[in-house]
Amino acid sequence: MSRLPALEEHLAGLGRILLGYSGGVDSALLAVAARRALGPRRFLAVIGRSDSYPAAQYRSAIDVARCFEVPVLEVGTEEMDDPGYLANSTNRCFFCKAELWRRLGQVAREGGYDVVIDGTNADDLTEHRPGLRAGSEWRVRSPLAELGWTKADVREAARELQVPIWDAPAAPCLSSRVAYGLRITPERLRQVESAEAFLRSLGVEGDLRVRHHGDHARLEVGPEHFDTVRNRWGEIEAYFAAGGFAYVELDPRGYRRGSLLSALPLLSG
Repeated sequence: MSRLPALEEHLAGLGRILLGYSGGVDSALLAVAARRALGPRRFLAVIGRSDSYPAAQYRSAIDVARCFEVPVLEVGTEEMDDPGYLANSTNRCFFCKAELWRRLGQVAREGGYDVVIDGTNADDLTEHRPGLRAGSEWRVRSPLAELGWTKADVREAARELQVPIWDAPAAPCLSSRVAYGLRITPERLRQVESAEAFLRSLGVEGDLRVRHHGDHARLEVGPEHFDTVRNRWGEIEAYFAAGGFAYVELDPRGYRRGSLLSALPLLSG
């Protein structure tokens, strides 16, 4: 039985809604569902643009919005001016989200919106997500988490609505690829984005991360793509060298969520 009616009913009861819209499957589902439940005059999806926002994710967000006639506003965010964010400690995401919700809160007040929402789902509540504290401080609502929706629930509903990215891999901000303690800079973010785009061009699909460790990069891909990477290793080494890395390595453990966080005891020991 579809759970979409319950989600749309929940959204309709929140008043005029402003959504922090990244273009990932969680926020995409909310964008489509809220557009259906409230119409274009009571709902607005807002994209926060900065150096840490992947260009591919932006294109995907715009494509979905156009397909479903979702009203979108773009605003610039200034987390790159925040020393706390640039220092890249384990609570980096708090500073990013605090800036995002500050800007979106201003838009909401000026536009007469009753509530700001995000795409946090129930699974997210069990992970290391410092940005959730920023959302709480700015009174951001999380309808998916409030209804107990897991990531699997989100993908199932997005598929039901024929949202084209229903099975897309997670695509967090580019800063999440930079090793903790290594300063966030626009150049490092461009290195990561360019390197991941290159690997995609070689046929690497699904979950992919280029972890930036300063002088070198570590590639995390699904085990099913190990052969693709190894067969093109010469090209990969040359591309990464041209991009400013002294060397590159393939992580034999494959893609893992939160691998930079789990590596911290090893780095400090």
